[in-house]
Amino acid sequence: MDKQYIAGVDEVGRGPLVGAVVTAAVILDPKRPIAGLADSKKLSAKKREQLADQIKAESLCWAMGRAEPAEIDELNILHASLLAMHRAVAALTIQPDFVRVDGNRLPKWNYASEAVVKGDALHAEIAAASILAKVARDQEMLDLHQQYPEFGFDKHKGYPTKAHFAAIERLGVLDCYRKSFKPVQQRLNRI
Repeated sequence: MDKQYIAGVDEVGRGPLVGAVVTAAVILDPKRPIAGLADSKKLSAKKREQLADQIKAESLCWAMGRAEPAEIDELNILHASLLAMHRAVAALTIQPDFVRVDGNRLPKWNYASEAVVKGDALHAEIAAASILAKVARDQEMLDLHQQYPEFGFDKHKGYPTKAHFAAIERLGVLDCYRKSFKPVQQRLNRI
């Protein structure tokens, strides 16, 4: 099979205590390779943002997907991540011939696809998706920081750090927290 339109898919935000899990799907233009694509975690925020703009401008198509905290609480983080991936691919304006997903699990869908462990380091289309997802989720955390600066979302991005736990102890939890996650549950049980 000629894999003309290959979509890469990745997620960001499985580990945080707050906010959505965000996914991206990208079909790169083979005629316009983008230099510098790599695992989003290995790039500076500035480089990620520059590449995200380039990916959006030069890829054949891209789309975002997400699962909100209530969906994460209802489904669990794995199934919510797979749902968000499904949403991202379904939102692409070009139907992919093949989909590569970062990780070891695939959503239940009708696309020819493969799960690739460390795929964001091996395939440009997955790296591109990881960059778009990371930039989008980080921006959401910066927006949340604007609303609730005392929580420090600009620093920990919702991940379970010592400073974040201290903020939760001091301030409680917001509606955007994942209530099924153990540290959040423990805090809610003490109220």
